[in-house]
Amino acid sequence: MHVDIARPDQERLFATAEGQAGYFTMAQAADAGFARSTHSYHVKAGNWIREHRGIYRLRWFPVGERDQLVLWSLWSRGIDGVPQGVYSHATALRLRELSDANPAKLHMTVPPAFRRNSLVPPPLVLHKARLQPWEIVAGPGYATTTVIRAITDLAQSASGDRDIIAQAVREGLRRGLVTRDEIKRALACPAVPAWLRELLEKP
Repeated sequence: MHVDIARPDQERLFATAEGQAGYFTMAQAADAGFARSTHSYHVKAGNWIREHRGIYRLRWFPVGERDQLVLWSLWSRGIDGVPQGVYSHATALRLRELSDANPAKLHMTVPPAFRRNSLVPPPLVLHKARLQPWEIVAGPGYATTTVIRAITDLAQSASGDRDIIAQAVREGLRRGLVTRDEIKRALACPAVPAWLRELLEKP
């Protein structure tokens, strides 16, 4: 009886990791033919770096400035392996260089039903909300909320700085990252604070 045994496919693993800043999950390695029993070998041999539970990185892959964003996006994956977290609030504004704020932690919005058996990693602050598809912008290995969604989320949070938000509105409009149609949609939401509503209604 002949039994097909999946052989490790280095090229497939590299192709997966290439779109994720060198990171890959245990499940993705298994899909590329790497048996789970061999993962510790690759770590000890120096081929892989274990970055977090179930997440590895190719050792020889170039290190980038925003690699941690990909790492924590992968941490937020659901049972289907698809990341559920979307960078939001002050983090989303900072990533687009729309404010001078430099939050100490990464703010991420996850679905209301999001659960983890382990503690939230120290670099993250989680917000639970249901995002609409048009409020999400796909990026290189991670996703962010749209600028207008980040602005309204931050305005409704306790940490929202009005000067920072006003700066983001002005810059967002100037650079075309906030549209008048998006503003109209935001103004239709009753949860928008009166001071932000007044700011958005300015010509």
